[in-house]
Amino acid sequence: MFSKILIANRGEIACRVIKTARRMGIKTVAVYSDADRNALHVEMADEAVHIGAAPSAQSYLLIDRIVDACKKTGAQAVHPGYGFLSEKRDFQEALAKEGITFIGPDAHAIQAMGDKIESKKLAKEAGVSTVPGYLGVIADGDEAVKIARDIGYPVMIKASAGGGGKGMRVAWNDEEAREGFISAQNEARSSFADDRVFVEKYIQQPRHIEIQVIADGQGNTLYLGERECSIQRRHQKVIEEAPSPFLDEATRKAMGEQACALANAVQYKSAGTVEFIVDADRNFYFLEMNTRLQVEHPVTELITGLDLVELMIRVANGEKLAIKQEDVRLNGWALEARVYAEDPYRNFLPSTGRLTHYQPPAEDPHVRVDTGVYDGGEISMYYDPMIAKLCTWGSTRDAAIARMREALDQYYIRGVSHNIPFLASLMANQCFVDGRLTTNFIAEEYPNGFHAADLPPDDPAVLVSVAAVAHRVLNDRDIQISGKIPAAPVKVRNDWVVVVEGNAHPVHLHPLADSPQRIGYGVEIAGKVHKVWSDWQIGQPLFQGTVDGRPVCVQIDRHGIGYRLFHSGSQANVKVLTPRAAQLDALMPFKAPPDMSKFLLSPMPGLLVSIAVTEGQEVKAGEVLAVVEAMKMENILRAVQDGTVGKIHAQAGSSLAVDQKIIEFA
Repeated sequence: MFSKILIANRGEIACRVIKTARRMGIKTVAVYSDADRNALHVEMADEAVHIGAAPSAQSYLLIDRIVDACKKTGAQAVHPGYGFLSEKRDFQEALAKEGITFIGPDAHAIQAMGDKIESKKLAKEAGVSTVPGYLGVIADGDEAVKIARDIGYPVMIKASAGGGGKGMRVAWNDEEAREGFISAQNEARSSFADDRVFVEKYIQQPRHIEIQVIADGQGNTLYLGERECSIQRRHQKVIEEAPSPFLDEATRKAMGEQACALANAVQYKSAGTVEFIVDADRNFYFLEMNTRLQVEHPVTELITGLDLVELMIRVANGEKLAIKQEDVRLNGWALEARVYAEDPYRNFLPSTGRLTHYQPPAEDPHVRVDTGVYDGGEISMYYDPMIAKLCTWGSTRDAAIARMREALDQYYIRGVSHNIPFLASLMANQCFVDGRLTTNFIAEEYPNGFHAADLPPDDPAVLVSVAAVAHRVLNDRDIQISGKIPAAPVKVRNDWVVVVEGNAHPVHLHPLADSPQRIGYGVEIAGKVHKVWSDWQIGQPLFQGTVDGRPVCVQIDRHGIGYRLFHSGSQANVKVLTPRAAQLDALMPFKAPPDMSKFLLSPMPGLLVSIAVTEGQEVKAGEVLAVVEAMKMENILRAVQDGTVGKIHAQAGSSLAVDQKIIEFA
């Protein structure tokens, strides 16, 4: 067995590989860029090597730097994780030339399956059904339009070397085909150093279901069940689960056998994933094969009990698989929710900065957190904005969903915006709960974007009761430290008014005395007493306990003279006041925000790639104004109404902060 391996990656996947290597008694080497000098994977590894500047093209994508790091540290093998160099044939060959083992497939399999165009050709030759399309390389936007017309709209424009939703566009007409080709090509060149683009038919109402395979290159190729990955936004997976709520055993077997046959056709060795599109009649079509570990691999591990990273390491070491197909059993249900640093209320724009507070849910047999960040760490603008992968397991799908909702309530993140409210909304969505999924799910269920109204309805008594009890605990503490208790105890008020921000009518309540156990409270709301039990203490970010016998977890922050509470994805600002103070609070004037409608503001931190207008130019609604790149994705900013450009405040090449002025209209 290897004594030392290097992980040619960063973030949560580097940390995840390190955990398995450590359990196997293998020492690890991390590599890091300038931006990742203090990253968690660097701290966890036994050794770390600096490989360059923050942009991935100047660090994590430099093959020579990785090879040099192996030689410098004596690493015998390299695990590439996903993304970056994980599907680069040149990388595997460069390592092999130096006698270093690549923990993944051989170069010819990477080349055959990692290239979307060539893999579709091979799939056809192997008798695997594929989506209709044009597999040749497209020269320009005009040719893309001609091909799209021949196939018939809508079409999918995809980067041949793409992945993770980058270099991918859906076009419904000529204009979108031409524009989508240019953007997909630019993103592909930036992210993968390969700007080849192809076009295929876009199948409407599809499900995205993939098969996990593992092969030892010695005659044993297994499929480890499927993953349903239909919940996607901009072709980026958001929720994954295993097994699929849609497949029957016959379809699962047929898909698994085809996936294995395709792997055998290229003499595949290691873990890989064969992705399919499945229609409403359970017809399935090959999309691509990812010759690496998938982001969503934990859900397969949770239902099979297998460690895919360990299997990859053992296969790379020349070992045969110790299991056969008949040994693979699917136990229970698992979900994965990708927690991102993005603002769901601002069209999911990325959010960068420091994690001023970070406390994930406690891990146990039902909850798993794969993360690469820590309290006080930073979300960089140079890389993917993923904070963590939150996974839950249950004996049934409903049980796994219930545990996910609890875990989301317990995930405490401050300092950057995050998508937990959106994830909470998805978990409560009835179509999701029923398993009625397609890759259009988010577009159909949230046609106008995500808003607070999309959050699951919550019992207002929960937040009001928690606020009352928290305030009572603080009052008790204030009385204790006043020094008056021994000589002259002061009676705690019992005529408070709870004011929930945004409510037209404040909620009146009358807290009762605490119970003899000193962890129970009664809160009277509209004549009904709600029993609250908790051992919450001042300063704890999570208020955990029960309200009327139901378990609850509410995140609680001090906010001015009141509290900011988070539960089931929703947020409320709450004040607990005396009746007279509540009357005066209602008279406080409202300070309106400044009118910024005359400005085009940067919706995110990023790089201003281009300005498409000049001062004095008249523009029409929908016209392109600028392009901003963030997290390796291009974002086209358009005019929302007709107008005239007055002043340009930023130039192409500038680094922008969120809400920084780009254009001012006359």
